[in-house]
Amino acid sequence: MADRPRHTLGTRLWHWVNAVALFILFFSGLNISNAHPQLYWGEWGFDPATAWLGLPQFPGWMTIPGYYSLAEARLWHFLAAWPFALGLLVYFVALLFTRHARDFRLRRRELKWSAIREDLAHHRKLEFAPPPGNAFNLLQKYLYIAVLFVALPLMILTGLTLSPAMNTAFPWLLDMFGGRQSARSIHFVVAFGLFGFFVLHIMAVLLSGPVGQMRDMITGGRGEGAES
Repeated sequence: MADRPRHTLGTRLWHWVNAVALFILFFSGLNISNAHPQLYWGEWGFDPATAWLGLPQFPGWMTIPGYYSLAEARLWHFLAAWPFALGLLVYFVALLFTRHARDFRLRRRELKWSAIREDLAHHRKLEFAPPPGNAFNLLQKYLYIAVLFVALPLMILTGLTLSPAMNTAFPWLLDMFGGRQSARSIHFVVAFGLFGFFVLHIMAVLLSGPVGQMRDMITGGRGEGAES
């Protein structure tokens, strides 16, 4: 029996490609937001007085590119969207043929509030190690399920809904989200939710040994007891 990598090459590649793509998508999205920083529900929205939420104007140092350009921001957004979407599709297909899908299975006990409360208590003590035989602790499992199987697909589907060309090819997308402006609102809300998840993820890494975590995600690290 030999040690196996904690993170396979495929997992590491997907992680870093996804990280770069999401970085470009989020900060180019802030540039796009500056063109009309109001959110609406329904099919139409152009009058700020009818917006349900007004977003701030984001400074150039927070956007891609570093100055206001709707055309260039859309190019950056489109450039990063394809590896992001294709990478997620490959990841889902890989789940069908690997044991990694078991890592996300929620057992009956893990659905109870007592288990969630216990895991939160461990996090307050900065104890992030998963239980024996598990890849993730319970809070990680809930967050990863929400991000991978809800938030990221929503980002892709609402992004497609915002494209007039996709509306022609898949008109049911507009009906699914109740109109282009509703899809835009969901797209922005989920994007900021993902940014919050990214901040939590970085904080957890910093609190649980950043050097080792980064090394393992680059080199793979070594795990216990499986054949290589």
